[in-house]
Amino acid sequence: MSSAAPTAPDAVPDQAVLAVDRPSRRLRPARLLTAVHRRRADVTVVLLFVALAGWLTHGLWPDPAARVLALNPEDQALYEWFLAVDSRALLGDFDLLTGRLNAPDGVNLMTNTTVIALGVLLAPVTLSFGAPVTFALLAMANLAGTAIAWYLLFTRVLRARRLAAALGAALCGFGPGMVSQSNSHLHMTAQWLVPLIVWLVVRMLRAADPAGTADGPDRRRVVSSAVGLAAAVTAQVFVGEEVLFLCAITLLVMAVTYAVADRNLARRALPGFAAGMMLAAGLALVVLAWPLWFQFAGPQGVSDGMFSPHYFSADLRSWWTVSPLSIAGGDGAARLTTGPAEYNTFLGLPLLLVAAAYALWLGRRPLVAACVVGTLVTGALSLGPRVVVDGERTAVPGPYALLSGLPVVDGALPMRFALAVLPLIATLLVLAVDRALRGTGLARRLVPAAVGVALLPLLPTPLPTAERPPLPEFVTGGHWRQCVEPGGVLVPVPLATPKQPWPMRWATAADAAFGMPEGFFIGPYGRGGTAAMGTYAQPTSALLAEVGRRGGQPVIGDEQRRQAAEDAEFWGASCVALADGTPHADSLRGTLEQLYGPATRIADAWTWRV
Repeated sequence: MSSAAPTAPDAVPDQAVLAVDRPSRRLRPARLLTAVHRRRADVTVVLLFVALAGWLTHGLWPDPAARVLALNPEDQALYEWFLAVDSRALLGDFDLLTGRLNAPDGVNLMTNTTVIALGVLLAPVTLSFGAPVTFALLAMANLAGTAIAWYLLFTRVLRARRLAAALGAALCGFGPGMVSQSNSHLHMTAQWLVPLIVWLVVRMLRAADPAGTADGPDRRRVVSSAVGLAAAVTAQVFVGEEVLFLCAITLLVMAVTYAVADRNLARRALPGFAAGMMLAAGLALVVLAWPLWFQFAGPQGVSDGMFSPHYFSADLRSWWTVSPLSIAGGDGAARLTTGPAEYNTFLGLPLLLVAAAYALWLGRRPLVAACVVGTLVTGALSLGPRVVVDGERTAVPGPYALLSGLPVVDGALPMRFALAVLPLIATLLVLAVDRALRGTGLARRLVPAAVGVALLPLLPTPLPTAERPPLPEFVTGGHWRQCVEPGGVLVPVPLATPKQPWPMRWATAADAAFGMPEGFFIGPYGRGGTAAMGTYAQPTSALLAEVGRRGGQPVIGDEQRRQAAEDAEFWGASCVALADGTPHADSLRGTLEQLYGPATRIADAWTWRV
């Protein structure tokens, strides 16, 4: 991005990134009409994005409490529990170490992807309508909000034409990776702060450039940008740290590339820009120091990642394959990834070819170079420690092998680096279409048409949904209060596990007013205190889980009854509950009566006070 004045219409967007804001002029009638037209166009684009997000998630909306995302229902149950726990902040009952799961040890909310900021922000919705409604709202709002935020960045910072900005923003918000992550990964789709972070970095660079104004660097604007950046980064930590990590890596690669491509700008702006970044980092650290310590070194915290980078690596072939969640996708592509929530590559050959062609057409502009290098680096990192081609792991090492084992990096899945490619390719498309629209001749029609043809196969289809079993009246009717006091521990039978988290829906429906043992979460239960999914099953929960799977009537003696009493005491449990309709309910009831004595009937559940 050269600091010299543009000499051709196609140079305007690149120059605009470092343009200094000019004083506003009085609006004449013609200018006023133009402003109204542009505002109407912006509103139209926003409404289209909201409508598309609503259409993609419409399967949840007839009854969010009775519908579930069919491709990843386990994580949906987990995130709805997160939202219920987060909402308790509005009631003054919230701590980063919550005892509402994994009693008595609790769960470190910073270690888990608990979207705390979103849960607290929408606490009124959760407490009024239930966590499933909040989940459905966020699934839709994250897609639309991310697209809208990128649209504003493209039109305000790149000064791109609205058609160009809309096409690029649509890819950012509704690209294959975003739609795939919408299958219950709220922390990955909440990317609407990323364009704000990018804008604040660009704003700081503008202000730090002495050539930007006649008076030299604008120190006041550097400081205000640093304060805003610190606030945005802090907020993103409590929304989704992995997205912030990917954003930081991508911006670092782009900044280095840009500095090499425009060394004059780097020399001029580096002192002020570096000072601003240090100020932003210092301010953010003041706020985040304790939460981050709590995450990595606090109670129930972990300092490592639990997901194998070898398993969560992108297949090289997946890059030129179309996602099964797109209109041109096929079921055969599913074998190229780990699951339907990780179609992070799957951009299709047409889009890759168009992006490459336009990168060459745009020439050696610094912003283009930064986007190209960023795409190549993050795309290569997505391939993991060893390159996988068509399901076969080769002996070829991937660039990620250089990062594997480093602190913090362990917590990121290699294949998710591909999510950073969406806005990078989108920026190239925006620059190309905008350049074409500012010119004349065949390119004015051909370039946007080629982008449309490349994006059409990626048009997403609605997220598949399914009915989920109704919750017992024992929970929904508030009858659980006859069995356990609010804040106490209720033991559902069978207990929740990472593979079977459904009993956590009981606590979610009760706004997490009671605690539960064990469950689905990340905690320090691996070898040597490393990260693991869930905790150790106590002997009684393991016994009940086996009966719940196979049925039958196990032999119960004094030793089992003694162990059951010890486990109940360990959990701090007040009540054990078995709802009607539970698989092998008769066998479970018989086992529980041998362990804890006669049952008490409350609504549609059998209960035991322990």
